[in-house]
Amino acid sequence: MNFKKYKIMFWSAGILIVLFLAYFLYQMTQSESINSMMTLIMLLLGLVLGGIIAFLVSNKMSAAPVVITESSHTIAESMRKVFKVVSAEGHFNEIYNYEETTKIFNFIPSKKKALVIVQAKVLVGYDFEKFQWEVDEVNRKVKLLNFPAPQILSTETDYKYYNIEEQFFNLFSKDDLAKIQQNGKRQVIEAAKKSHLPEVAAEQMRTLLTELLAGKNFFLENANVISESKNQIEYNTLNITDTSQTIPTL
Repeated sequence: MNFKKYKIMFWSAGILIVLFLAYFLYQMTQSESINSMMTLIMLLLGLVLGGIIAFLVSNKMSAAPVVITESSHTIAESMRKVFKVVSAEGHFNEIYNYEETTKIFNFIPSKKKALVIVQAKVLVGYDFEKFQWEVDEVNRKVKLLNFPAPQILSTETDYKYYNIEEQFFNLFSKDDLAKIQQNGKRQVIEAAKKSHLPEVAAEQMRTLLTELLAGKNFFLENANVISESKNQIEYNTLNITDTSQTIPTL
């Protein structure tokens, strides 16, 4: 916005008003009545107050822009080599309804509730560090001895709050909202485990290993253990990344 332009217009209007009031005051001084004197005093007070307000508004318009200085320091806590392969991706929309009722003074009921839409992307794959196999160089075969269950490697969640209702003596706290997000995410995880994601991940991994070994003229033996791994899916909260844990401001 062009504050300088508005400032000139504001002061021009102010000068015109002052000239008009000066002329009016001059006319009032020609009368000697008490009412005229009281009117004169009120006009002078109004003129002073108007000047103060004009000065404050002018300073506000011409204030220097705010200067924001930011700095950050990143510290790498730990790094290690991993060999985890994502073989399936799923998108979920979970409707989570939260309602809590309490009684004030053990008598007056008070309720708070919220409807949350949890939008999540879940990545499922395998940790190759848990594979066990043996290689038969003579017969050009690779036999799988142990094949781990697919893992939920990461979740990316976004929370949209709708229909939030709370009462004065029963308000949502940050802990309440954090609990709502945790419970909503837990429902997404359970839905992912019961979906076709583990099956898709297992079939993708079976295809990947079969084609990789075929490129080296090897045959994958005991490949059925890959398909059987879909019946169990691992979920370790310590290894799950969640890109959205923002607590909304109500």
